[in-house]
Amino acid sequence: MVKLIEKTPCAGLLPRSIGLMTLAEDAYPAMTSIAPYQGQSRQVSAALKSTFGVGFPSPNRSLLSDRVRITWIGQGAAMICGEAPPTLTGAAVTDQSDAWAVVRLTGKGAEDVLARLVPVDLRRPQFRSNHTARTLLGHMHVSITRIDAKTFEIMAMRSMAQTLVHELSQAMENVAARG
Repeated sequence: MVKLIEKTPCAGLLPRSIGLMTLAEDAYPAMTSIAPYQGQSRQVSAALKSTFGVGFPSPNRSLLSDRVRITWIGQGAAMICGEAPPTLTGAAVTDQSDAWAVVRLTGKGAEDVLARLVPVDLRRPQFRSNHTARTLLGHMHVSITRIDAKTFEIMAMRSMAQTLVHELSQAMENVAARG
């Protein structure tokens, strides 16, 4: 009988430090997408708030509690990262734990790295902490959330993990070479 070995999406690829920047995997124990049914948004948000201390995020925002990060991922949808949600009768709930690669880009120059790859202005005055955007990074669809002044969380489909790491590493090398 074959014994399978569980691996994270970026196993063997990360962490990487280039210049003053670090790219590391952010492996959440659970990731769950939620999409409230029509007319159920308030009920779902209240259930999330009573369980986690934060409700359903506004568009282009991410909310953080001591247990989870809930990130807007598209019209009427969010991703709960950290713990599985309570039973939500007013929403479509899907376990996404094995479907996403999540990385953190940290350090001086992180904005410059993303400016080379993303068609969205992620500079601090426009894109503050807990702002999030669904966009392209190269040719991949990603979700990018600013964690703090020098840190971004980037989520891409698991099948794109190697490409995500390659694209970010190449841009990190190019930015580091400037300095």
